[in-house]
Amino acid sequence: MAGEGESPGLFAETEAVAAGWMLEFTCYALCRHFREGRTRDFERSRDTAQAIINGLSKIATHQMKTVYLCQFLTRISEGKTLGRRFESDQRISPLESALSIWKLLEEQSKPDKLHEDIHRLILIQAVAVHIERGYFKEATEVLERLFSESESNKALRMKLALIINGNNPDLPFLQSFSYNLLIDKIKSYIDVFLTENSTNFLIKAATKEVETKRLEATMSHDKPENTIETNNESNLETEQRSRKRLYSLAQHTLWKLENVPSNEITKHNKTSCLQSLSDLQNIENDGKSLSHSQTGRKKRRWTWEEDSRLKDGVKKFGVGNWNKILIHYDFNNRTSVMLKDRWRTMIKKDIA
Repeated sequence: MAGEGESPGLFAETEAVAAGWMLEFTCYALCRHFREGRTRDFERSRDTAQAIINGLSKIATHQMKTVYLCQFLTRISEGKTLGRRFESDQRISPLESALSIWKLLEEQSKPDKLHEDIHRLILIQAVAVHIERGYFKEATEVLERLFSESESNKALRMKLALIINGNNPDLPFLQSFSYNLLIDKIKSYIDVFLTENSTNFLIKAATKEVETKRLEATMSHDKPENTIETNNESNLETEQRSRKRLYSLAQHTLWKLENVPSNEITKHNKTSCLQSLSDLQNIENDGKSLSHSQTGRKKRRWTWEEDSRLKDGVKKFGVGNWNKILIHYDFNNRTSVMLKDRWRTMIKKDIA
């Protein structure tokens, strides 16, 4: 039985590695769902990621960025839900909490313009979401919590304070730093993350498994079609053999009619037999045409011997009596229509 004889320490380490793989995969899925706007899938991955994080006995250093990103996206997705709380301090809004997580992510990466843009947009939107609802008192409290007296944020602080005091949420300034712009910037950050983490072990293993199953499904889907095609070919061959036997019987019957005394048969019987033979020959011809179209066989060339027999037949029975010629000479399963077409070709080539 698997696991027997294993030390508790070995299994604990194994479990931690597996949990790490699952966390990385779930975070990858969470990012994709966020980027593609798939709300229900995002929520499902969010809950899974949170359960994995809660189940970790400790978070390894290389896993910190993954954990922070999951927590950050969770808060951003609730950014406009002012009643939602993530911190023990009930005054802290979702975007304020998101900003604290973003600062931790910034410590995990080299600073660049994208990081700075996202930081600034979170600051502005943390205040703006209250202004948009008309909660100017709460907006002022957020402004005081987030903006220090440092010179770096002084201009932005003053701009937001003027908007709050003017009770006007529709100023072009807020439109230039909209919530949608914040989401677009975060999606750009996610694109970089997904590219860097596309080689995750669990992603590669799962992708390979899916591709294998798709290939098997395709092969399984094609197999019945091949079986049907084989059955069709078999049925066609059986039908051709039946027609050949009927045609041979009709040829024999006509031969008997032509070789018995004329006073023992009527013209009607002989004409009827010829008509039946012609009908069978037409069926045979249609069947061969169908066979050629389905199997793609090339047209069989006429031999010198067949041309010679056709000449003799025309000389003996006359042009147009193709059924009689076909009965008295061996043309290797050719039809009366083929004889007629070949005779026309021979006349044109002046080899008749």
